[in-house]
Amino acid sequence: MKITWLGHSAFRIETAKSKILIDPFFTGNPGFAGLDAKDAAAGITHILLTHGHGDHVGDAVELARESGATVLANADLAAWLGSKGVAKLEAGNTGGTIRFDDFTATFTNALHSSAQITEDGVSHALGNANGLMLHVEDGPSVLHMGDTDIFSDMALINELHQPDIGIVPIGDRFTMGGAVAALAVQRYFNFATAIPCHYGSFPIIDATPEKFVAGMEGAKTKVETPKPGQTLSF
Repeated sequence: MKITWLGHSAFRIETAKSKILIDPFFTGNPGFAGLDAKDAAAGITHILLTHGHGDHVGDAVELARESGATVLANADLAAWLGSKGVAKLEAGNTGGTIRFDDFTATFTNALHSSAQITEDGVSHALGNANGLMLHVEDGPSVLHMGDTDIFSDMALINELHQPDIGIVPIGDRFTMGGAVAALAVQRYFNFATAIPCHYGSFPIIDATPEKFVAGMEGAKTKVETPKPGQTLSF
C-alpha cells in the first residue's frame, strides 16, 4: 500500500486494485500548491469524502466527472453531489459499511459539522461529519478520522476495527489540537503508524505538527510527518 499526503486532509491511497482519493481539496489548498492535480488524480477509481465542508469535498465533482470514479459520501452529501452531476455514487451513513473490489469503507463517528455555503450563496445541510475506516485486502487497515475532537467512543472504534494506520487531524481551532490529538491516539488507539493532517494549510490553524510530535514522544506508535506530495509505503 502507498499513502500520499496532498496537503490539508487530502490523501491518495493506492492498494493492489484501487486508487483512492480521500477529501480531494486541490484548488485553493495552499498545501497542494506546487503539486500536479493530474498526477494526484491519475487512474483514480474511488473518491471518499468524510463530510461536506468545502476544504474536504474540494474538487470531488470535477474529478468524478473527469475520471468516472465512484464517489462515497454520507447520504445527504451524496444526494447533493448527484444534483451536481456526479454519476457514480455510493451513499451510506454512520456505522454503515460499503464493499469495493479490495477494500471496505465504514463510516465512523466524528465530532464536527458538515454544512456548506456553496457558490449559489445557500447553506446546504450535508449530513453528519464522519471518519472513514478502510479495511484493505492484503494491506494494513487505515482510519481517516476526518475532522474531529477527541471523544471517548474512539475506544470503541479501535475495539471494532483495530486500525493499523491513523490519519489524525491536529490543527486546532476547527479540530482537536496537537496535544489533544496525541492524547486521543495514545489513550484510545493502538496504531502502528499515525499521520497528522489538517495543519499547515491556513494561517488560523497550526503551521507545524510539533505539538503532536511532542505529545507522541515515547509512544509505541510511529509518527510519520510527510511533506505534501510525499508517498509512504506500507
